[in-house]
Amino acid sequence: MPVETKNIREMCDAFDVTPRTLRFYEAKELLFPIREGQRRLFTRSDRARLKLILRGKRFGFSLEEIRQLLDLYAMGDGQMTQLSQTYALAEKHLADMEAQKAELDEAINELKAQMKWGADKLKEIAGQTHSAA
Repeated sequence: MPVETKNIREMCDAFDVTPRTLRFYEAKELLFPIREGQRRLFTRSDRARLKLILRGKRFGFSLEEIRQLLDLYAMGDGQMTQLSQTYALAEKHLADMEAQKAELDEAINELKAQMKWGADKLKEIAGQTHSAA
């Protein structure tokens, strides 16, 4: 049974990435497309790996963390090691993201308060200008 592959353009379209991104991930040994001369053909495994890479990046994982987690897939323990290490790393990233969110929420509230003060001050000044005229 032939292996279903996608070329670089099909991968770019399917995952909304650039050819440069795919070549970069290949250079970082995150993807292993079949090479036919200059052509790169991506297997189902490459597509699954790219999906995980993009998800990991979205969650704030470094490329090195992603590579290490992907490398654990073939350990032969039913993915126990991979899943447990992914979970532990996800807990750390979630805590970091929640801390960043709290800081951002605080900054947003401060900015809103400053903007309200500024709007009130502008109304006050505009009212003084109209009553003086």
